[in-house]
Amino acid sequence: MERFFDDLERAYDSGIQAPGKELHFLVLLAFIISFGFIRTSAHLIKAQVSWWPGNVETKRGTHIHHMVWGILLLMSMGYLGIAVVGGSPWEELVAIGFGIGLGLTLDEFALWLNLEDVYWAPKGRQSIDAVVITVSLLALSLLGLQFWIDIYEAVLVLFGYGGQRLDGGETAFVLVPLQVAAACLAAICFLKGRVMLAGIGLFVPIVALVGALLPARPESRWTRRRTAAAA
Repeated sequence: MERFFDDLERAYDSGIQAPGKELHFLVLLAFIISFGFIRTSAHLIKAQVSWWPGNVETKRGTHIHHMVWGILLLMSMGYLGIAVVGGSPWEELVAIGFGIGLGLTLDEFALWLNLEDVYWAPKGRQSIDAVVITVSLLALSLLGLQFWIDIYEAVLVLFGYGGQRLDGGETAFVLVPLQVAAACLAAICFLKGRVMLAGIGLFVPIVALVGALLPARPESRWTRRRTAAAA
């Protein structure tokens, strides 16, 4: 197990730190944490938990949605990142702020897409879909192929197969087709309306395979196209 964590650390060093992707990593991490926090907060407010602060409202009773704070963070962090900030640790702080703003804003994606408060309505699912897609794209951009090669080696070591670095070309020969297949299966999941499985399936191909085999949701593009073709 110690060897496994050593290999994970090596994967982080070679896949994230060495290529200078720490800012990408901070954006992704801050995005996931802020989305998880604000979604949990919304559920606690809906459940009227006594010890949890309620919604932010003006004196006239106007509910200030958290996407307002997210948009303000995106605007301010974007400006600072482009025009002002330079060097550590300010770049890291801007990256974290941008990730938080992204999480707060996309958690209410369905609201600014439909121009109405559909947070708890069926259309509110669009926010979750947007977050899954965003996390998937950010993670793919952050990690790249070499990271998965290192993880593949670490898993082999964990299960007692191999104890040395594998040839990069040999490992890529296995991983590249696997990733392409996962992307194709994830696209099918997305068309079938199973966005959550599509996002996870980009990283875990077996999940994409399961999602691709499941029936399409009634409201999905897959179902609409098949219905139109049958008509």
